[in-house]
Amino acid sequence: MINIAINLERNAALVPTKTAICFADQEISYAQLNGAANQVANGLKSLGIGRGDKVVLSCPNLPYFPIIYYGILKVGAVVVPINVLLKGPEIAYHLQDSEAKAFFCFEGSPEMPMGVDGHAGFQQAKTCPHLFIITAEPTRPAAIEGVKTLGMLMQDQSSAGAPAVTDANDTAVILYTSGTTGKAKGAELSHANIAMNMMVSHSLLRQTVDDVHLVALPLFHSFGQMVQMNAGLMAGATLVLLPRFDPDSAFKLLQTHKVSIFAGVPTMYIALLNLPGASERYDLNVIAANLRIGASGGAAMPVEVMKQFEERFGVAILEGYGLSETSPVATFSFLEFDRIPGCVGKAVWGTEVRVVDLTGAPVVTGAEGEIVIRGHNVMKGYYNQPKATAEAIREGWFHSGDIGRMDEKGNLFIVDRLKDMIIRGGFNIYPRELEEVLMTHAAIAQVAVIGVPHETHGEEVKAVVVCKPGKTVTPDELGAWCRERMAAYKYPRLIEITESLPMTATGKVLKRELRNPR
Repeated sequence: MINIAINLERNAALVPTKTAICFADQEISYAQLNGAANQVANGLKSLGIGRGDKVVLSCPNLPYFPIIYYGILKVGAVVVPINVLLKGPEIAYHLQDSEAKAFFCFEGSPEMPMGVDGHAGFQQAKTCPHLFIITAEPTRPAAIEGVKTLGMLMQDQSSAGAPAVTDANDTAVILYTSGTTGKAKGAELSHANIAMNMMVSHSLLRQTVDDVHLVALPLFHSFGQMVQMNAGLMAGATLVLLPRFDPDSAFKLLQTHKVSIFAGVPTMYIALLNLPGASERYDLNVIAANLRIGASGGAAMPVEVMKQFEERFGVAILEGYGLSETSPVATFSFLEFDRIPGCVGKAVWGTEVRVVDLTGAPVVTGAEGEIVIRGHNVMKGYYNQPKATAEAIREGWFHSGDIGRMDEKGNLFIVDRLKDMIIRGGFNIYPRELEEVLMTHAAIAQVAVIGVPHETHGEEVKAVVVCKPGKTVTPDELGAWCRERMAAYKYPRLIEITESLPMTATGKVLKRELRNPR
């Protein structure tokens, strides 16, 4: 039997009074977290929901997320976490596509009416029998008349119980991909997939019961959910939840809770580095003294950003690479080896990573090609999509769609997304290479390089730039600077200075919105 809910059960027995979750002024112990999850599980049982049934969860980084997540797993059902920014029709699609039997949705706020959108999606789907609104105050009724709440489901339910028996290959979680090339697809991750990745993440970060995580990454996303929530709770660590990342809030929590592990995407590290007045408002020396590991993933970390952050906080940033389809960690930096700037580490234990050509044959060392992955971390497949699964997993190898290169020691370097590559006048141009150079400019805080249509060249290179606070640069000045540092065929002819870049909820730059502005 492998049910990853044992993860929580074990520490509720071993360290029952240890703080598992911190949120605002709340502290929830392992015993309390486990008891609340059992109440959710018993409520789901009363509805006839059990092994293999799908349950959708839309909730920001609040204590309710792990409570419901583990409650679903405890009955042997499948957790389907979805992006909290989805609107009614998008929610309806996820409910229908996953064949959900129940839907938990946080009520949100007037500025972000998640509950209203969730209710609209639930009504449009017509295939999901149960909706539960998660109210900020558990005893308060839902603002939408006639809708049940999480509090109502948990009321009078026992806080005792044991996880249902599941097989290692039973699906535990379905993570929907971003759907940049069409409708989002649900990657099915088994209990074994997640258990193995959880143990790998636990080992790589050398987590202990004394660690404190700042969880700023959305828990509906694979990085925060697996590397921090699941691996952190496995270690008996404390999770400090931040529902929406902003550098001020992050600094406050880093200092107050003596955080030892911070995980984020590169844009979060950039925001922390460029917060005006941070050294006056926060004791950066205290933060640096407690912080022992910074983990980065989700997108390639600019070398200059890593260098500046490590110098300021005296902490090693461990960079990794993975996808929802790989549970997610595929490669990672190892503390025992020298870290190489721009490298996302080596294949993690029990997995293989190769760089291949269009035929699937391995390329020579140092050459560029598509990254493919094989091992315990590769998903079962895309839910109810055999054709898409067959295209993605060939002869046991998952084809990532990412371009990379590997050195003779197995160190992986990400070149770019296959779909982001720019072809200008027959030359292949990788945006990340140009972004790395642009990030060394003293005035630049963030940059995204994209290809835009061009009559004669096919595509032209465009850089969209955000300046650091108090710094300025003109497109002409930056263009001249680029010409001195980049080959004639690749430097950006088009440069736009903007106040911000469009981002996903996980902090990735939405290049498709830059290419196709509304």
